[in-house]
Parts: sequence; structure tokens; C-alpha cells
Amino acid sequence: MSWTFATELFLHEGGSWFFVRVPQDLSDDLRDSLTGPPGGFGSVRVEVRIGATTWATSVFPEGKHGTYVLPVKKAVRIAEGIDDGDTVTVELALEQA
Repeated sequence: MSWTFATELFLHEGGSWFFVRVPQDLSDDLRDSLTGPPGGFGSVRVEVRIGATTWATSVFPEGKHGTYVLPVKKAVRIAEGIDDGDTVTVELALEQA
């Protein structure tokens, strides 16, 4: 399963972590596609691409919105020239076992 969506990069309140939010409908699809139990903190292993940068990471449930959030590390933000408030196109796939 894979999904492509546009979303805004944001700085977590009071922190130094940057995230993008997986839209509600895609978060629901992702949750429904799980074949096993989630990892720690409800995380789900995924493969991600933003621009020309691809990496393996996890998405985490965000209780406030009922969606998943995806951390976007500094190396990706620098490589892709993106910053807080920018809209990015994300390609996200469940990690292959």
C-alpha cells in the first residue's frame, strides 16, 4: 500500500522536531492496512519520499487529531530546501517486511 499527498511541514509546539500530518482519510487507510500490531508508541514503519530524498522511518499516532504524524529530519529539510509552513508532496508506503 502506498499513498501520495500534499501537506504542510510544521514545527512541533515548544520543540525542535518538524513533522507533516498524514490526512485523516489516509491515516484511516493506513490504520486499516496494518497486518500486525503497531510498534512502540503505536508507531508504524514506513518508507517515505519527499522530492528526491527517500528514507525509512515511522509514523506516529497523534491523538489530538486522530491522524498520524511523520517526523521530517533535518537532513531531508536541508536537501529539499523546505522549512516550517512549506507545503510538501509526500509519498508514503508501508515498509516491506
